[in-house]
Amino acid sequence: MDSSPHAYSLVLRRLVFFRVRLPPPPRLSLGALTEQLMHLAPGVNFYLTMWYRRQEQALRMAIFFSAATAAGAFGGLLSAAIANMDGIAGLHGWSWIFLLEGLLTVCISIGSYFVMHDYPATAKFLTKTERAHVVRRLNKDNSGLANHMDRRFFWQAFFDYKVYLLVVVYLGLLIPLYAFSLFLPTIIKGLGYSSTRAQLLSVPPYIGGCIMTILGGWYSDKYRMRGPFIIGFASIAIIGYAILLGTKSSGAGYAGAFIAALEVYPTIPVLVSWAGSNVGGDLKRGVAMALVIGIGNLGGVCSSFIYIADQSPRYPTGHGTVIGVLVMAIVFSAILMIDYKRINKRKMAKCIREGIKEGNTSDFSI
Repeated sequence: MDSSPHAYSLVLRRLVFFRVRLPPPPRLSLGALTEQLMHLAPGVNFYLTMWYRRQEQALRMAIFFSAATAAGAFGGLLSAAIANMDGIAGLHGWSWIFLLEGLLTVCISIGSYFVMHDYPATAKFLTKTERAHVVRRLNKDNSGLANHMDRRFFWQAFFDYKVYLLVVVYLGLLIPLYAFSLFLPTIIKGLGYSSTRAQLLSVPPYIGGCIMTILGGWYSDKYRMRGPFIIGFASIAIIGYAILLGTKSSGAGYAGAFIAALEVYPTIPVLVSWAGSNVGGDLKRGVAMALVIGIGNLGGVCSSFIYIADQSPRYPTGHGTVIGVLVMAIVFSAILMIDYKRINKRKMAKCIREGIKEGNTSDFSI
């Protein structure tokens, strides 16, 4: 997993020595590469499921994902400052951005190889007693689930209809997220603010989103609920986008953007933890999470084209599309909640009928 950011950074460092502007196709490819490799979600989130119980995962995933909102808040300002180095050592400003940020990523990725351990049972930074404690609590949470490699687990995940329901929900949440990240300064500028002020005004929504992401993960774990939090956050986000769509006031529009940021960002870690919590066994869980996040990331393609410059400042196509997919996420989240309740009810009835006791916890899902 730590080799992915390392490879990404090497690509960026090779690009810094180009003396001409990148033509559109390579620049587009680089953007796509950046989107995928900066979101190491499948590997990192799966890694977290190997260390924490199901009722502890949403907060940890939220802390990880909050880095994306923090990057949104300060990344643009940092890049703008580095871009002022244009011409130094004969390099373009964008070259310095790639070089300095890429070198930082390389150093961190190399260091992560030595500090990240695959499993709690092999973690050298834990004492023997601590390792035994961590393994014991994880085994209790995942009692009876298979951890060995078997091809049938791959196909079980691949053909599990619930995985694709989760994909639909993830798409409905990720399209607004990517669109928000890509076009927030443009949206704010369309409300009548200057470019510089629009960049500055984009910082508070990201900070608010970062805080709400962590709080959302914490409360989701505390109450051991996933679907209700996704539905609640998405519903309030719709209000924010409805304000953006319906108002001509710059103040009200900015308030709508702020509400949208506060509610869109927390949905992603809650959804990913929901996916990981309801798929048993390491291999099956890993495949399921990869499918949900991998296919769902295609939403970034859609989000790149829905905000049309000629439709400023109300952007009916963009805001309307976002509201539509959020409604889709709400509907399919409700379907999943009903289906999980039905499955658990059926399993409970089976346990009562066959006299299955607590030792058979593998028959249950959160």
